[in-house]
Amino acid sequence: MDGLPSGYRPNVGVCLINSDNLVFVASRLNVPGAWQMPQGGIEDGEEPKSAAMRELLEETGIVSAEIIAEVPNWLTYDFPPAVKAKVNRLWGGEWHGQAQKWFLMRLTKDESEINLASGEADPEFAEWKWTSPEEVIEQAVDYKRPTYEEVMRTFRPYLNENGIAAKCKSSKC
Repeated sequence: MDGLPSGYRPNVGVCLINSDNLVFVASRLNVPGAWQMPQGGIEDGEEPKSAAMRELLEETGIVSAEIIAEVPNWLTYDFPPAVKAKVNRLWGGEWHGQAQKWFLMRLTKDESEINLASGEADPEFAEWKWTSPEEVIEQAVDYKRPTYEEVMRTFRPYLNENGIAAKCKSSKC
């Protein structure tokens, strides 16, 4: 893959927006309080766009989405030491962090398609919501925040700047 930084696991990220231009985020099952956009590893021989559509399906159950834009370069973040030790054991590598290709997608049907336990993969998320780009950044784990800031900066022309309050889809909100 062109321009992939050495020592970083190839990964994709999906900034999914709805018809109100709010961003989809979900809270991780294994890190309570950590909200993130869908993301995941690129498999051998897989193109980043295909990986992004696959990850969106696996993590959210969504098939009705169109790609609107792409961050032109790889964005990287380093794992904190505890995370690095855990993921390197899990993934069987020696990764500094992840290099991500980010895609902006729009949900093209209604949100009834969203299913965090779709059966496509082991569930990663407990709950989900639509939120403003600013809240996406505020609620990200520290080591992903600079990447999320760059993603939102790149996709700003497509996103709602009104700071509309989040619309949570959980009994816990």
